[in-house]
Amino acid sequence: MNTRTQFNLYSTPPHECTYLSRRQATTVFIDPHFPKDAHLYNILSQHGFRRSGEHLYRPHCQGCQACLAVRIPVKQFKMRRSQKRVFQRNQDITVKAVRSGFKQEHFELYSRYLEQRHRGGGMDNPSTDSYLQFLTSLWANTIFYEFRLKEQLVAVAVVDIYEDAFSAIYTFFDPDYPQRSLGVFAILWEIHEAVRHGMNYVYLGYFIKECRKMNYKTEYSPLEYYHEGAWSLLDVDALD
Repeated sequence: MNTRTQFNLYSTPPHECTYLSRRQATTVFIDPHFPKDAHLYNILSQHGFRRSGEHLYRPHCQGCQACLAVRIPVKQFKMRRSQKRVFQRNQDITVKAVRSGFKQEHFELYSRYLEQRHRGGGMDNPSTDSYLQFLTSLWANTIFYEFRLKEQLVAVAVVDIYEDAFSAIYTFFDPDYPQRSLGVFAILWEIHEAVRHGMNYVYLGYFIKECRKMNYKTEYSPLEYYHEGAWSLLDVDALD
């Protein structure tokens, strides 16, 4: 990181961890008033930071390092047999990039996705404001990729574009098409698109070995994780 870039970090009070039961979590944020841009964001992403709305953050929990920032080195990625089947099954889907922002069609799909797939997860009954505050930013280079089956919107992948990578911020999809594995297809499409654009990585956020809903990330191999200032290949069995 550029040592001449200085900013304050702010820490949340300890609170109940949403991923691991009976644990307390703490998050550090870059000063909300510090001027941010895509270049700074790119640098911080290489040090384990993520974006949520206008905020850049990373976990910083006392006595716990379970949250690992992970990324796929896309030029080394090879699909598994099951992933190849998902990719082929969805070749009738078209993908279009649109500017980040509010579209009623997107919001209705997002609301339905949360209701059926993440009820009680803390994001229930989203509002227009909460939707925009979560997914968009004034300074990030964010693209909303629309996945359509003929004219029907079946998924939206929100992706931030780094200097040499894509960052998968959030994906929501039509829960009425479970046989299509749209979440898997979205990641595979992002990997394919990153390679097409000469990118090196797709960032997938945080991985927690003990959290079942995070386990899908290990299906994308090789996978690198950030720990103690460096990126290394992830060996799940070797994690404490």
